[in-house]
Amino acid sequence: MTFFYMMALFAVGLVLIIKGGDWFVDAAVWLAGVLGVPQFLIGATVVSVATTLPELTASAIAAFEGKVDMAVGNAVGSVTVNVSLILGVAVLGAPFLIRRSQLWGQGALLAAGCLVALLCSLRGSLSALGCVLLLLLFLGYVAFNIYTAKKERSAERPAARPGDRRRQIAGFLLGAAGIVVGAKLLVYSGSGIARMAGVPEAFIAVTIISFGTSLPEFTIAVTAAVKKHTGLSAGNIVGAGVIDITLILPLCAVFSGRALPISPQGLLLDMPVSLVAVLVCCVPALLTQRFRRWQGACMVGVYVLYVAALLWLFV
Repeated sequence: MTFFYMMALFAVGLVLIIKGGDWFVDAAVWLAGVLGVPQFLIGATVVSVATTLPELTASAIAAFEGKVDMAVGNAVGSVTVNVSLILGVAVLGAPFLIRRSQLWGQGALLAAGCLVALLCSLRGSLSALGCVLLLLLFLGYVAFNIYTAKKERSAERPAARPGDRRRQIAGFLLGAAGIVVGAKLLVYSGSGIARMAGVPEAFIAVTIISFGTSLPEFTIAVTAAVKKHTGLSAGNIVGAGVIDITLILPLCAVFSGRALPISPQGLLLDMPVSLVAVLVCCVPALLTQRFRRWQGACMVGVYVLYVAALLWLFV
């Protein structure tokens, strides 16, 4: 297989995963509206789950095929990409206020997930206890969102999105198929590019693939910033990070059928940096109840330093 053929497959995989995610989100939000789910709960759960489907499918397929470094690197790397690069760019473009009550729960769960994943991997693999603790944090995330939705629910029910029922169902199914097929192509071409270029798969996973599968979050962040709905962007990105760490990592262990080995790169750099990125994202915002441009610059700086360290130490 030639390098250009692999790059073409990679590009096709990205297009499928992005367009599939777009169709899936539209259909999922329409379905939630039909069922009368509160709008807050739609944003906090359906949108976050839908935008993390690329990470979930890419990591699950990689784990099932034995490419554990790629599976773990994509899940952990997506957290770093989301909370440092993507949200950082959004904050640089449009600083915004955020209520402490909106951020503290998800921010605390995300930081706890990163810390648990790191501590439970110190012996070189993510232990069964670590997987259980992460899944408990995920259940806590779901419970927190339900509690908050009930607490802040308005008297009005969200209206169902207009459109033909068959078109929405087709979009739901085609979107899911596009995500799965795109993730398969992404994993296959990513590992092929890594082998041809002599680059470790773990590096490809935490940079190119993790950014590629985070493009739905990037799209939402940019759109939300343009439409002045930046709080939605922050909630989706932090929520997606919680899912990446607390759900996708344990599922990778299930799909691999064994304890999840963590590479030296993952243990010494990827996981610690993801925790630092979360703290840089959440702590100043919790203290001041706003995201400022200097904080956005710091968040982007964390990602730039992270990639530089990867190139210096592991490539």
